[in-house]
Amino acid sequence: MLFNSYTFLIFFAIVLCVSRKVCFWKGRKFFLLCMSYVFYMAWNPPFVILLWISTVGDWFFAKWMYRSENNQKRTIYLIASLVVNLGLLGYFKYATFVLDNFTGVIQALGFDWNPAPMSIVLPVGISFYTFQTLSYTMDVYRRQMKPSDSFLDYALYVTFFPQLVAGPIVRAKDFIPQCKEPTRVSRSQLGWGMTLFVVGMFNKVVIADAWMSGIVENGYQSGQTPGFLDAWAATLSFGTQIYCDFAGYSTCAIGIAMCLGFSLPDNFRFPHAAVGFSDFWKRWHISLSSWLRDYLYISLGGNRKGAYRTYRNLALTMLLGGLWHGAGWTFVVWGGMHGLFLVIERLLRRVVPDWHFWRNSIVQLFLGLMTYICVCYAWVFFRAESFRDGWNMVLGMSARNGLGANSYKAAFAVPIALFIFHWFMRNTTMEEVADRLPWWIRSFAVFILVVAIFLYWGGEDRAFIYFQF
Repeated sequence: MLFNSYTFLIFFAIVLCVSRKVCFWKGRKFFLLCMSYVFYMAWNPPFVILLWISTVGDWFFAKWMYRSENNQKRTIYLIASLVVNLGLLGYFKYATFVLDNFTGVIQALGFDWNPAPMSIVLPVGISFYTFQTLSYTMDVYRRQMKPSDSFLDYALYVTFFPQLVAGPIVRAKDFIPQCKEPTRVSRSQLGWGMTLFVVGMFNKVVIADAWMSGIVENGYQSGQTPGFLDAWAATLSFGTQIYCDFAGYSTCAIGIAMCLGFSLPDNFRFPHAAVGFSDFWKRWHISLSSWLRDYLYISLGGNRKGAYRTYRNLALTMLLGGLWHGAGWTFVVWGGMHGLFLVIERLLRRVVPDWHFWRNSIVQLFLGLMTYICVCYAWVFFRAESFRDGWNMVLGMSARNGLGANSYKAAFAVPIALFIFHWFMRNTTMEEVADRLPWWIRSFAVFILVVAIFLYWGGEDRAFIYFQF
């Protein structure tokens, strides 16, 4: 059930109306839990069993490790949680990838071995809810929180439908306390939640799907080395597409949750205006980057054991972050490039003096542009179907095949406009800007967005890009 479908609009309208009529708080939470399962089963009903396994398993693992005073037993329970969750994720997401690479190695050694292909369907959202339940057990293991006293609250935390299949990745210590006391959504909260939903839909339906997707598909599926202008048009368009697609989903999710009385964390803070790669990961997919920092990078040692291990930990974290996105070596390369960018940035900060010159607005803009360009080069391998396609695109972006046909001049307008918008918004939020505007300007802007959505909303409901992860 896609946010950008009429089916979901009907579903959401029913959920919103019924939840506002149910005054009994536990009954309202139970209704939201049931509707979350209905939402998930709309994709593929049998896969809800995997969601139940993660939910019930981590509920008991967390209880047992919290009650135990024996550190060895507590570690065993944590390992059991990791094995169950990562085992399911590994089988459904990476089994085919591992088999294909193992087959390639065997054949390279001269053996004629061709195993039957594995027909494994990737359960939607498994990467997101796996990380969500793991954060719960690891926080309990670290004594950073107590396990929930209510299975209903915990199950709703795992399954809450707005962010279930593509984030933001929510922490239990942020969500479960919201389940303690009944909430009544005010008119202003409902209005802002609806506004966020409209903004998210505009990003997805109009910018990502209607304006950018065709340019990206033409540029990345040609199989040829494109010209300079065509390569940059396709890559800048993909950077815009994936931002508007994924940030569009997150914005919709935050808006829907707000309408139902719950607060979800921001997942994007104008990342195209990042100055440096540390800044980029503080602005892009924040719930994932903070998860990787807290549960992987710090567990590896973080920056506590010298410069070399810090660089190693950064590289490993980003390589695994790339692999989290997809079972393919191109994703590993994408993560590796970001790991390399972060290491180089740290090295430069160690040797380059922190002069006031670097804080000059013109210099900051230049550094922001350089960050944006490097991020775009990394996006090439995130989008390319193979190394060969990615390398062809890099060659095109480096003007190795001339200027090209330049068929997509208009394609540069939207990415440039989005970069400028992010730059002016980099130190503020949409809420702060909206609060400074008269109500009639806000209403008119939302009306324009709604009109644009229905003008471009065709019969094809395109899935969100991050559903495949």
